This record gives sequence, C-alpha cells and structure tokens, in this order.
Amino acid sequence: MAILIGEEIKKALQSGLIKVEPLEEAQIGPGSVDLTLGNDFRIFRTGLATYRIRDDSNFEDITELKHVGNDGSIVIDPGEMILGITKEKITLPTNISGRLEGRSRFARFGLAVHVTAGFMQPGISNQQVLEIVNLGHTPLALSPGTRICQFIFEECKGEAEYKGRFSNQNKP
Repeated sequence: MAILIGEEIKKALQSGLIKVEPLEEAQIGPGSVDLTLGNDFRIFRTGLATYRIRDDSNFEDITELKHVGNDGSIVIDPGEMILGITKEKITLPTNISGRLEGRSRFARFGLAVHVTAGFMQPGISNQQVLEIVNLGHTPLALSPGTRICQFIFEECKGEAEYKGRFSNQNKP
C-alpha cells in the first residue's frame, strides 16, 4: 500500500477521487488532511451496573448524546472517555482506505483523540467517530471546529467496499 502525500492528495481531491466535505485548503498537509471536531458527543453514563460486551452490544445503551454550540466546549476530566465526531464527511473509492490519527500537538496535553479502530475501510462515505480520552492530569475543554485529528489516505492493492454497521454514521 502507498500513502498519498502532498500534491497527490490535492489531485485526488480535485478530481473527485476522494471527497472531504467541508474542506479548507489549510487543512491539507504534506501527508494527511486535518479534520475538525464536530458539535455532537456521546458521554458515558455513570453509576451503571456492569455492562456485558458481546457481538450485539450497543454503545448507545450506556451513553447519552450531547450537542455543543460552536462557541461552547465540552470538558473531559482526567481518565474520562467520550465519543466525538468530525465535521467532515469522507468519501473514499473502493481502492483507497485510510487511517485516523491524533495530532501530536494535543497528545502533549495527554489527549488521545482516537484510541482504537483507526483503520478506515475502502469505500466509506461518512463522518469519523473519535474515541477521545484524557490521559493527562488536568481537565481539558474541547471546542468544536478545532483541527483535532488527521486522516492519512492509502492506496490499496485490489478493491473492496465497507458496508458494515457504521457505514452511514453522522452522529457519535
């Protein structure tokens, strides 16, 4: 697999091979595209009994949806995890996949922006859910619109298309 970088990302965006909507030119970096934090979050409920994880488990059973305005923020306490979502919708062809990674500027505060499941399947067309954890010792306030993570595009050998449970996600 080859990673698209710089001009190759721009060419793929201009030709419509890949789509990132909305997108500003400043979000395109030398090896990735920065994605911004959206307004919707899922907060884990407290005081619940043990929740059994199985193939049919649903994270919505133990979380609640919270919307934050553009001028607002959401606070994550040390050791806490929340789910967020990107403002951008990414659409990939069947021969390009990707990886979602945090940005080092925020990792230095102890913020893990995407703790697991960083591989994005070929053929997706959705917003990306972020598994955000505060590993630091200070409460952190996150604001919608912050360039919170980056998407790395990878050319695949062969073609496939993701049609799984989260193929049309637009809420965390």
